[in-house]
Amino acid sequence: MKITAIETLRTEEFGNVIWVRVHTDAGVIGLGETFYGAGAVEAHLHETLAGRVLGRNPLHIEALHRDMTNLPMAQASTGAESRATSAVDIALWDIFGKVCGQPVHQMLGGLCRDKQRIYNTCAGTRYVRSSNIKPVSTWGLGVDDSPYEDLDGFMNRADVLAESLLESGISAMKIWPFDPAAIENHGLFISAEQMKTAIVPFEKIRKAVGDKMEIMVEFHSLWNLPVAKQIARALEPYKPTWYEDPIRMTSPQALAEYARSTDVWVCASETLGSRWPYKDLLERDATHVVMVDLCWTGGLTEGRKIAALAETWHRPFAPHDCTGPVGFVASIHASLSQPNTLIQESVRAFYRGWYLELVTEMPKIEGGYVYPLEAPGLGVELLPAVFERADLTVRRSEL
Repeated sequence: MKITAIETLRTEEFGNVIWVRVHTDAGVIGLGETFYGAGAVEAHLHETLAGRVLGRNPLHIEALHRDMTNLPMAQASTGAESRATSAVDIALWDIFGKVCGQPVHQMLGGLCRDKQRIYNTCAGTRYVRSSNIKPVSTWGLGVDDSPYEDLDGFMNRADVLAESLLESGISAMKIWPFDPAAIENHGLFISAEQMKTAIVPFEKIRKAVGDKMEIMVEFHSLWNLPVAKQIARALEPYKPTWYEDPIRMTSPQALAEYARSTDVWVCASETLGSRWPYKDLLERDATHVVMVDLCWTGGLTEGRKIAALAETWHRPFAPHDCTGPVGFVASIHASLSQPNTLIQESVRAFYRGWYLELVTEMPKIEGGYVYPLEAPGLGVELLPAVFERADLTVRRSEL
């Protein structure tokens, strides 16, 4: 079997998402996806990677992955090169499962559990949906009036939001109320008033539901180290589950200092590319929860190696997903097949919303758990309507 064509698809409306379809001479087509900088990813796919994979056996996934990452600029980053590799790699695993008639989680070693606990990232319906990404405090805030405007919810009605999530069985949520202050002050300081404002959602959640709800705190790498430590101390009385990306992931030593300053777990990081920077963090005891975005760090091939690396240091694995529907499905296959998966990220505003405009299937999510898809490969395809969109751009490289 040979790879005969690489096809990319992107739309104006969903400007961050790019899909990759890997065609073979056996008629099997693999679907992959990545997110952010779709135009740059498209260029790298067709101008560099296509020449490295066309004519090759799609089942030689490790060899193809090595050749796609064997570039000076693509070995330890989440730049366009790594994101392009990730999309192709996910498509290759889709082909592998389809050829064998098995779901991807089986190809990765089989289920470690029959369902996986999820948490809800409290984004809104239009959060990161378009390519016009603005500062976090305005990412679709107040634009729509859907049942799942959870960004507006945690900023203004965190108690009501926590109760709503618990009613659906979801007992963990991720919020980022410190981002507006970070944007305003360039991450250099936080005023007493800003601190009090950002802590209000935690007070509301604990008052409304007590310790029934776990709270993950996302910092988007926006703070310098002294302020990040100051915020960590202020939040400790509210017993967060983890602090995610409090500073930029450019100094294992600085993150290790942060980790030593608090009893709350440190989670890092969707921004890291390949397993090598994770090794640096783990060797420094700089992170407690290893987070990976499969669409950015090298796909399922690299993601499972990072999960194994985390297990070597007795750390839990927690796949990131706040991107697109195919990446979400790939993450679920990874979560269910890795023994040290703690919890899977999910965004109900997405899987109950715009994901349904794009793909044929979403996994069953019920009672705070996600269940495996059992169709061969990833178990999901683009809807026929996607191929008929007026704003669709398709580019193809052929053997």
